[in-house]
Amino acid sequence: MQTTAIQSCHLGPEISPEQFIPEHFFLYILQGSMKAFDGKNNYSMKPGDYCIARKNHLMRYTKLKDENNSFQKIVITLDEIFLKNYLEKHPISVGVFDNENSFLFVEENVLIKSFIQSLKPYYSGNEQIDQTFADVKREELLLILLKNNPILADAFFNFGIPEKINLEEFMNLNFRFNISLERFVFLTGRSLSSFKRDFQKIFGTNPGIWLKKKRLDEAYFQISNQHEKPGNIYLEVGFEDFSHFSFAFKKEFGLAPTQLAANNLGNR
Repeated sequence: MQTTAIQSCHLGPEISPEQFIPEHFFLYILQGSMKAFDGKNNYSMKPGDYCIARKNHLMRYTKLKDENNSFQKIVITLDEIFLKNYLEKHPISVGVFDNENSFLFVEENVLIKSFIQSLKPYYSGNEQIDQTFADVKREELLLILLKNNPILADAFFNFGIPEKINLEEFMNLNFRFNISLERFVFLTGRSLSSFKRDFQKIFGTNPGIWLKKKRLDEAYFQISNQHEKPGNIYLEVGFEDFSHFSFAFKKEFGLAPTQLAANNLGNR
C-alpha cells in the first residue's frame, strides 16, 4: 500500500518556482530523488545527499518519487538579508569563488548529520518552527558549512550583480529556460536598453521573436529527428503549457506538433 508523504522542512524565505535561483539554498533529500540541469551540466541527487543551489543560476528540476510515492526534502534558504546580517556578526574576508557549477555538493560529516537529525521534529512530526528559532538553525547550518569548507564564503558573501558576458553564447546556451526577459537582462550584466541594442546587433531581431523561433525550431528538431513526443518536450524547450506550444508550432510550421509526430511514426 502506498504511504502518505510526510511534510518537508523549509527554513527561511520561500524560493520562487521559476527556473531561476534568486537566493542560495541548502537542499537535503530525505525520500525520492531529483535531477537537475543548468544548461551545461546535469546533476542527480538521491536520499542522503546534501547540496547548495547557487544564487543567480538557471536550473530546471525533475522530482522523482520513490516506491512509496513520496518525495521529501529539507530546504534552507540563505538569502541576502540573512547573509549580510551574519557577516556583521562574523566578519569574513571574501575572495573570488572559482567554480561555475550551479549545484555544489556537500560531503557528510558528524556535524551536518547531527544538524539534519535536530530538524526531525519539524519534518517528521507536527511541530511548527517559529521564525526566531528558524534563523538560529540557519546560522548553525552556515557555521557548519563554513567550518567544513571556508572557501564557500566566497560564494555566499558575494553580493555583486553578474558581470557583462558574451550575449550570443549565453542566449544560445540558455534559450530553453522559461524565465522573464528581465532575468535574461540581469544575468548577462546589462541594462534593458543595452541588452536590446546588443541583441538586435547580434541576432537581427528582438528577443521575444528570437526566443519563440529558437524554441520552436528546437521542438521541431526533437520531434522530427529524435522522435520525441510533443507532450514530453514542450516544457523542456521553454513553453509554459501545451496548448500555447501547439498553437505557436502550427502557426510556424503549418501543422500541429502531434501531426508531425504522427507523420514521422508513419514513415518509420
